[in-house]
Amino acid sequence: MEDSVQIVTDMIGIYALNIALAIIIFVIGKYIARKLTDVFSSFMTKKKNMDETLVKFLDDIIYYILMVVVILTSLKQLGIDTTSFFAILGAAGLAIGLALKDSLGNFASGVMIIFFKPFKVGDFVEAGGTTGTVEEVGIFTTIFKTPDNQKIIVPNGAITSEKIKNVNAHDTRRVDLVVGIGYEDDIKKAKEVLNSIVEADVRVLKEKGITVAVSELADSSVNFVVRAWVNTPDYWNVKFDLTEQVKLTFDKEGISIPFPQRDVHIYNEKN
Repeated sequence: MEDSVQIVTDMIGIYALNIALAIIIFVIGKYIARKLTDVFSSFMTKKKNMDETLVKFLDDIIYYILMVVVILTSLKQLGIDTTSFFAILGAAGLAIGLALKDSLGNFASGVMIIFFKPFKVGDFVEAGGTTGTVEEVGIFTTIFKTPDNQKIIVPNGAITSEKIKNVNAHDTRRVDLVVGIGYEDDIKKAKEVLNSIVEADVRVLKEKGITVAVSELADSSVNFVVRAWVNTPDYWNVKFDLTEQVKLTFDKEGISIPFPQRDVHIYNEKN
């Protein structure tokens, strides 16, 4: 009888010790997991200057992975076979991965966008079949506002699978115009007029140079290319204003702007 009591007492002592050790492992492991996550977060934020959304998301992933390890270690200390847990986690991970294949693809694309920064909030972008101003860059989707004030939500996978055109990537842009004059008009006079129109616009960056040159002897016109550099925010206003001034000034100077014409000849056939 005494031996049985001693055996039970020893077993209780062993289980109590294992429980205590499991609790200690869990508490210390949780503390270490949080500290390691904080160190990672601090490093990525300060050293890599990464987006806060991505850093927070990666923080959560790292923390939960570490906590899974801590929990499994605690269970092992209790004498529980954790092999089945790994099998269950593996199967669950595979099932979730297959079910969320598209979402995971969008997530990976979102990480690429946030990390490589092909554009930022406020940029005017052509991407994913959409043209508009970037309002929000998320992990799974990016939100655009179109010029006519529509809100468009585009999956990140669609953005990274195609070319991305960032209009605001640089501080300056070049305005390109093609202006045609008639063959009977004075080329030198037209060139001087075009130069004066561009130089008169104070928004044009004169230090970067102005180009006015004959580019083509077309079917019905002599074509000039007009190129001038401006600050990116001024691009469209300068392009519109220069186009208007060219028409008004050409009309005033008697320089024609030809347009395609077709002569139709009708013949009457007599039987």
